[in-house]
This record gives sequence, C-alpha cells and structure tokens, in this order.
Amino acid sequence: MSRFVLITGCSSGIGLAAARALGAAGFTAIASARRPEDVTRLQGEGLLAVRLDLDDEASIEAGAREAMQLAGGRLYGLFNNGAYGQPGAIEDLPTPALRAQFQTNLFGWHHLIRQVLPSMLAAGEGRIVQNSSVLGLVAMKYRGAYNASKFALEGYTDTLRLELRGSGVEVSLIEPGPIDTRFRANARAAFLHHLGSVRSRHEGDYRLTLARLEKEGPSGRFTLPSEACVPPLLHALGSRRPRHRYGVTLPTKLFAILRRLLPSRWLDALLAKSA
Repeated sequence: MSRFVLITGCSSGIGLAAARALGAAGFTAIASARRPEDVTRLQGEGLLAVRLDLDDEASIEAGAREAMQLAGGRLYGLFNNGAYGQPGAIEDLPTPALRAQFQTNLFGWHHLIRQVLPSMLAAGEGRIVQNSSVLGLVAMKYRGAYNASKFALEGYTDTLRLELRGSGVEVSLIEPGPIDTRFRANARAAFLHHLGSVRSRHEGDYRLTLARLEKEGPSGRFTLPSEACVPPLLHALGSRRPRHRYGVTLPTKLFAILRRLLPSRWLDALLAKSA
C-alpha cells in the first residue's frame, strides 16, 4: 500500500527535488505549489499535484482536501517546505513585512498541520517533517524576519513532537544551510517590495545584500544542491526511529556545535563576519 506524502513549495528547489525522489523510495508524492501554472507543470511531469497557497487559509484547506482525496482519505506524511526569506534590518522592517514572513513560514504551516493531523492520529501513524534552517539555530544580521520565523518554527516543532509522543506520529526537523535554490531570487523580490524605497543608515550594506542576492550560481563553497536534503527527508519518513533534527551542509553542523561551545560575544563576532 503506497504511503502518500504531501509536500509544500514544489515549484522549484528542495520541494521539487523531494517530489521527484520519493517515488523511487516507495512513497507517493503529492506536490503542491501556489501558482496554477506551476501545478500544471508538475502534473505534466507525471506528479500528483495540487494548488496550495500558504498565505491563504481557504487555499490551504482546499489543497489539503484534494490531497486527502488523492491519497484515498489518508496521508502518511507531510513535508512542510514552502518558505521565503525577507531581508532587511529590523529597524527598517515594516510590520506587514514581518507579518507576511510569519504567515508563509509558520502560520500557514500550522494551519496545514491542523488539516492533516487528525487522520494521522486516527491511523495511529504518520510523519511530519519541517524544513527549518541554520538560521533557526543562529541569527545573522539583515535576516531578522527569517531568523525569527525559523527560531519560532524550531520551538513550535519541538513542542509538537512532545505533544505527539506515543501517538505514532513522528516529527522531525531538517536544518539546511546554503542550498542552491531560488531562495535568493525570492528574497531579492521581497526586499524590493517592502524596503526598496526605504532610506536607511544601512544603505551601503543593502547594496552588498542586493549584489549577493543577484549573484547567479552557488552562494559559496559550502553550497549544496537541493538534492542534498532528500536523504534526510527519506530517513525521517522511513526510519522506525527518525531523528529529531537533521543538519544539512557543513555550516549548519558547525554552527550547531559552536552555539553550544562559544561565549555569545565570540559567536556574535563570528556571525557578524558571516553575514
């Protein structure tokens, strides 16, 4: 009997790589995307796909219902992946920009979990995998909105795991570092939308930020392809004892250690250079 897994954010990047890989591992992916043209493209690849906009509760509910129908009434797994980053110094960040960041990166995920969790609990098994970030472990400047959303996600997911203990529903976090996706292009669009006309004492740094976001190809020597997140996802979905956290990329693994070992002033100095 096939195990159906709903994946958010499949128009490109990690979500698309995951949707393409799950079939070979014995799962059936149900890909989702916000734009109808992306859903059509995914279906053209032979994938099951539904429209699901994390910024719209009605769309989340409709997408979850359609996914449940495709799965014969029961989803085995959910991979919450759809997210974006809102650049900008906290002092310049309009409150609607912060609210929008949390809607996509946390509140939408929460609403979707509430749609699919009852059937998992009724079946006595299921998997919820949340795609976090190295920036859910440590903070970097000019990424305050994204840092905050991922720090919140880490606490949310730890609490969910504790509350589901013994239910048969396992909960895991994947924590990527630099991954070669459309993340930078989407972050640039978010910056221009909310802060493009803002006059700021950080204007010099913003020019450097925009140059970094406009750069084509890998962002650095530690950048990995989207497919690097597939093995931990498969382990989280298929292992009898999935790990609570899966670090991906060297920076994530390194900072997970350094935040426990270094005094905060030393860590701040290191992170300031990494921004």
